[in-house]
Parts: sequence; C-alpha cells; structure tokens
Amino acid sequence: MSRRSSCFFDLAFAFFHLFLLIGILGFAVFSLLQGNTTRFLTIIVLLVIYYFLVLHKAVKQEITRKRKERRNS
Repeated sequence: MSRRSSCFFDLAFAFFHLFLLIGILGFAVFSLLQGNTTRFLTIIVLLVIYYFLVLHKAVKQEITRKRKERRNS
C-alpha cells in the first residue's frame, strides 16, 4: 500500500471513529433526556474507560509533538 492511500485510510478511520463516538455520546444524552440515568452513566463510564485505555497515550503524544514544533519554529 502506498503512503498516499495509507494516509487516506488513516484519515477515514479517524473520522469514522470520531463520528461514532459523537453518536454514542449523543445517544447517552438522549437517554438522559428520556430519564434513563442508568444507561447514561453506563455509557459515560465506558467512554471514559475507552479514552484512558485507548486514546490517552496518543493524545498526550500529539500534544507533546505540537509543543515541540511550536518551540522549534
């Protein structure tokens, strides 16, 4: 696979998951508005666990990379 198609795949993958997470969060808020606080809390807790297990390390690395770029320019 070429570099260009790999970049496109990474971008598509990231946007797909971003919209999926936004949809899940929207469903949690919708559940809360319907009065189902147990479902809302369950979804929020699972999203927080997902963030710390999967995304936190990558987010911290990206923040560090951006700070280094800003200092070097």
